[in-house]
Amino acid sequence: MNDLPKQPPAPDPANEFASDSSSIDPRDFRNALGTFATGVTIITAAGPDGKAYGLTCNSFASVSLNPPLVLWSLGVYSSSLPVFQNASHFVVNVLGTSQQELANKFARSSDDKFAGVDWKPGLGNAPILEDCVANFQCRSVNRYYGGDHVIFLGAVEAYSYNRQEPLLFARGGYGRFTSDTPASR
Repeated sequence: MNDLPKQPPAPDPANEFASDSSSIDPRDFRNALGTFATGVTIITAAGPDGKAYGLTCNSFASVSLNPPLVLWSLGVYSSSLPVFQNASHFVVNVLGTSQQELANKFARSSDDKFAGVDWKPGLGNAPILEDCVANFQCRSVNRYYGGDHVIFLGAVEAYSYNRQEPLLFARGGYGRFTSDTPASR
């Protein structure tokens, strides 16, 4: 005899949302997620024609220190999805507090988001934006499909950072970090 309570099998989250059978209100769920402050990044890659592509993203996270892995996600309906799916490399450019206008520029649709933006080619010709708080040059390792997004896993092959203040995003707006203790190295 088994003393464990009987439970119905858990639904597959991908199918649950795809079938519109979730009891979670998407707008309210987004509001709840917005209470978690994130950094602001611009993810960049080179297209097959060598053209630079980029988009503002706050779904960036570290995965592993050894090996060094990071992830970010992109909506399946994004017009940039084919570029990132086929790119050998991408760069995660972490923005500073002085780069809010740049974040807004890359968040909008435009034929040339890089007009007037200082950058240099990195690994796989993925653009490294100037004056960012940090950048992580990544080799595309894998992609995973999760609901209405594609999750990109990258192996960090090079990175740099400085002591500038990072730009934060929460509750639909930009902000900055304040601390009672000095930052350590």
